[in-house]
Amino acid sequence: MPKKTVLNFSIENIQVLYESGNADMKLMPKVTNEEIKKFYEDMILIRAFDKKCLSLQRQGRLGTYAMLTGQEASQVGSANALSKEDWMFPTYRESGAMISRGMPLLTLLQYWAGDERGQHIPEGENDFTVSIPIASQIPHAVGLAWSLKAKGKKNASLVYFGDGATSKGDFHEGMNFAGALNLPVVFICQNNHFAISLPTKKQTAAQSMAQKAIAYGIPSIQVDGNDVFAVYLTTKHALEKAYAGNGPSFIECLTYRVCDHTTSDDASRYRPKEEVEEWKKKDPVERLRKFMEQKGLWTKDYETKIQEQSAAKVEEAVKQLEEFPEQKVNDLFNYVFAEMTPQLKEQLEYLKGFDNNK
Repeated sequence: MPKKTVLNFSIENIQVLYESGNADMKLMPKVTNEEIKKFYEDMILIRAFDKKCLSLQRQGRLGTYAMLTGQEASQVGSANALSKEDWMFPTYRESGAMISRGMPLLTLLQYWAGDERGQHIPEGENDFTVSIPIASQIPHAVGLAWSLKAKGKKNASLVYFGDGATSKGDFHEGMNFAGALNLPVVFICQNNHFAISLPTKKQTAAQSMAQKAIAYGIPSIQVDGNDVFAVYLTTKHALEKAYAGNGPSFIECLTYRVCDHTTSDDASRYRPKEEVEEWKKKDPVERLRKFMEQKGLWTKDYETKIQEQSAAKVEEAVKQLEEFPEQKVNDLFNYVFAEMTPQLKEQLEYLKGFDNNK
């Protein structure tokens, strides 16, 4: 029987900024010096916030926290490509992206402290609330993109998820809808090589996460996720494509979770120290610093200034958190279901006996 090739596909990988601080200027996105400084200053603030949250959790002042150290470029590069009118759907590890878009540090701290008010998104911030279940935010982002298209809006939605989410049904359902309906949505897969303790190679036989989008007719690309310029460049292009009515895009950001999965995890039990040390050499913050120093945009005085400013912002937010009026116990129950179940009503009445802020 004669055979013929039905389809061939390939996945491109893009890198603009190298570990040395040198950059491929042919691929360099159109960014001003001020925008480059914002990328760097966002990263410094995010890292200060991350470090403080870890400390607060260890002191019992926050609940379980998901750090993002090592993934700053993936989040800063993509979040800064969004317009104010675009919508962003985060997971539990996108504190960095939310900070880049202007989310108050106090709001994020309230969320991690278990305060229901931390799920209240300020007016004008087009960020959805944090999603804990794996991949459940993907259909939500696709649904909103469908709404944007139906209303004739020239905006897009962007959704973050990890490599583990690509093994969930929500991912495939969302991708199929987005591809079939040609929706303005950008899928950002932060492939940090681990779905909690499960390495990517044991999770899937696919050679890349990006190739999974091909099955749904969605253009896809792989980028160095520790390269803020590559992430910004590809995200900007995907958004412009969406604005023009040319449908969805998939971007796989190859990065690494240098920290534990959460503060309840011990990553040293399932990955070698040597692997972590190798990835630390690809640090996104250090890489951008080297580039800025070469371009005359970084000095020791500048570094000292932004480190101090970032630390002060974080400390002020912690102070605000601890001075904030305690939440009412009702808030823990009011938003679980449209109508409170008998079991929740019983629990609420019980807890009211211990609550001074009824």
